[in-house]
Amino acid sequence: MKKGERLLSLDALRGFDMFFIMGGGSLLLAVASFLPADCAAVFAEQLGHKEWHGLAFYDLIFPLFLFLAGVSFPFSLDKQLSAGKDRASVSLKCVRRGLMLVLLGVLYNGLLQLDFENLRYASVLGRIGSAWMIASLLYLWMGKRVAAFVSVALLLGYWALLALVTAPDAPAGASCFSMEGCVVGYVDRLLLPGRLHLGVHDPEGLLSTFPAVVTAMAGIFTGEYVRTSSSSGYRKALSMAVAAVALLAVGYLWDNLFPVNKNLWTSSFVCCAAGWSLLLFALFYLVVDVLGWRRWTFFFRVIGMNSITIYLAQQFLDFYKPVETFFGGVLALLPERLYPSAYWLSYVLVCWIFLYILYRNKIFLKV
Repeated sequence: MKKGERLLSLDALRGFDMFFIMGGGSLLLAVASFLPADCAAVFAEQLGHKEWHGLAFYDLIFPLFLFLAGVSFPFSLDKQLSAGKDRASVSLKCVRRGLMLVLLGVLYNGLLQLDFENLRYASVLGRIGSAWMIASLLYLWMGKRVAAFVSVALLLGYWALLALVTAPDAPAGASCFSMEGCVVGYVDRLLLPGRLHLGVHDPEGLLSTFPAVVTAMAGIFTGEYVRTSSSSGYRKALSMAVAAVALLAVGYLWDNLFPVNKNLWTSSFVCCAAGWSLLLFALFYLVVDVLGWRRWTFFFRVIGMNSITIYLAQQFLDFYKPVETFFGGVLALLPERLYPSAYWLSYVLVCWIFLYILYRNKIFLKV
């Protein structure tokens, strides 16, 4: 692609991802209730998280966002180096960004309540910040080959650790891959202050950050390929699709030995999530940047260009109140069966209008 050209597919896919966070998932579930019972059940299963082992569509939203954060880094790095910044200053910016996301994650979880004993210190934003920061620094200072070696070593090492070490306080007979028996939860119970999200385990805890680094690194490798390859756009999209299928094959085969598990961010989960993320990115890249079909992406790009904003805003702003104020009268007139779909459509619309106002005024939250 041309130097300095914006990758619109990246914004569109990020917006598609965040659409589900800002009420899109609930909207689709409500609409699915009109489908035959079997189809509605499939939607319900895919638009919810797996309780422990397994992979549903909704389990991909988080790793897809982290993957896309990685995709954007080579473009940002090239822009900064071209502007005369050295690697040390870029590294400092990466560290600041990572730590800021960790802080925002703790604020999101209720830091200002000052209830430190019951505060959850681990967070989604903290996982994104720390994993992306480590991956960007590895890539920045070690280069592609060493970073790729480290990525493979992290996945294999994490597998060996979880397979060979059971939590010392595990109940008798507990599996090393169970919530009660895994060493991941034990480390969190030992080292993380405050409250763990699942009581004895936190999905965004300490040890599971390391395989998450590989998720971000997969995105970085993807972004670097798209940025530097001299192949045609069609060939790039095809190559990414082939690589995605290979990752999925590895992940699902590995599942037989090391279960696919988002809560543990297992190595097999990393491969599957990276495979699906890469396949989605290849599709969006082909349609948006290669074929040039861009008009339909505007809705998603408005979301994608302020993705962190809408994630935080839903915690600190009451978007339900405008729904009641502007749409409450109409919603009250609807048949009971139509109400959920219309309500969540109204909620998504309110969130989008909020982001559109920011977009029109060129206000973007950059961490």
